[in-house]
Amino acid sequence: MKEDIKKFLDYLKVEKGFSENTILAYENDLNQFTGFLEESAKAGATTSWTAFDRQSILSYLTNLKERRYAATTVARKVAAVKSFFNFLAAEGLVKDNPTRDVPSPRVGRALPKPISITQARQLLEETEKRVTPEAKRDKAMLHLLYASGMRVSELVSLNLNDIDTGGGYVRCFGKGGKERLIPIHS
Repeated sequence: MKEDIKKFLDYLKVEKGFSENTILAYENDLNQFTGFLEESAKAGATTSWTAFDRQSILSYLTNLKERRYAATTVARKVAAVKSFFNFLAAEGLVKDNPTRDVPSPRVGRALPKPISITQARQLLEETEKRVTPEAKRDKAMLHLLYASGMRVSELVSLNLNDIDTGGGYVRCFGKGGKERLIPIHS
C-alpha cells in the first residue's frame, strides 16, 4: 500500500507539477487514510485496495466527521483519497474506482473582509510621506489595488506592456491563468 502511495506522490510531483506543500498535504492525508484502513483491518476489514468499496469511503467520511474535523479539512482529505483512487484506476491497480459516486462535502467560502474607508485613506496617505521612487511606485500600486479590486498576486506579476494608459485598462492574469482586462482611472 505504501508503495502505491509513493508512486502516486511521484506522479503528482513529476507529471502534475504540484508544489512540495501540496504533495506533503496529500501524503499526510493518505497516511491518515491508510491508518484508518489498518484500524478497520483490526476490526476484521481488509486493507487491500481492490477490497475497498463505496461503503469503506463512507465509513472513512463518518470517521472524519466524528473526529470533528472542519468541513474544509474533510473535503480536502476526501479529495486526496478520490484523486488517489483515480490514479489507481488509471494505472490498472483497481478495476473500478469506489470513490467515483461519493459526493464531496460542501464547503462554504468565506468572503474577504474589506478594510474601512478610513483605513484605505490612511494607507494611501502613507505614500505621501516620502518622495523616493519607491514611494511613487507604492502609491501607484496601492491606488491600482484600491481602484481595481485586483489581487495582489495579479498586481506584482504585471509587466509594463500590460498597462494601456491610452485605452484606460490593465491586462492581468488571474487564477488559473485567466486573462482579465480591468479599467483604470487616468
